[in-house]
Amino acid sequence: MEPTLRDGDHLLVRWGMRPRPGRLVVVRLPGRPLSVKRATMRTADGWWVERDNPAEGVDSWLVGPIGADDVLATVLLRLWPLRRQSPGR
Repeated sequence: MEPTLRDGDHLLVRWGMRPRPGRLVVVRLPGRPLSVKRATMRTADGWWVERDNPAEGVDSWLVGPIGADDVLATVLLRLWPLRRQSPGR
């Protein structure tokens, strides 16, 4: 499966926008740099986020739900490169 985003993609995000299931979000994972993941569901402990490429990366299957304060932004669209489809669903 091809990843939705690649290194070097430029994204337009809205900081502080409330996530919705199915949308890409910018998250702070424990002990890691900021990451883009897909919000799948809201839980009592925060958001369950998953990677689109199951072959690599870290997501809630490894670290559990992400606290609401660590879901920082929602991805609105990919600005660059233009030739690929926008990542939002």
